[in-house]
Amino acid sequence: MAVSGKKGFRFVKIMVIAGIAALLSAAVLLGIMKSKQSINEKNAIASLALIRSAMESFRAGQTPRLYTNAVNLNVLSTANPPYIGTALGSGTKQGYNFRLADVTAYAYTIQARPVMPRVTGGRSFVLDETGLLRARQQSDWLKKGQGEIIK
Repeated sequence: MAVSGKKGFRFVKIMVIAGIAALLSAAVLLGIMKSKQSINEKNAIASLALIRSAMESFRAGQTPRLYTNAVNLNVLSTANPPYIGTALGSGTKQGYNFRLADVTAYAYTIQARPVMPRVTGGRSFVLDETGLLRARQQSDWLKKGQGEIIK
């Protein structure tokens, strides 16, 4: 049974339209993913600032005034009163993992990295007790002094 010219043309037309629709859908999804990454990164930077503020408040309440008792984020969230919320105290919030590192009597580092690199975020961040914020396009934990200064 031969396919008539009109029926064959209709099939090709439908396939072209389906291909164009697929390309447009992919472009929209890519835009949505980039937007979500950007939002997650901005929230991660805000969370780092919040943790830094919590560390300073925690230190001010200690005698002597040292950072060493804040061994992890859970200490800040379970203090009475809590310095940060339990979600951030768990170490994961809005597509990013957070942790305290290199805590000494007078210094500390707060690190943030995407839960799923290139999906929930594109950059890792590090913030220290001086308030210097650095970032780098990588999924590993950044250490103090690593990355490009952004604030």
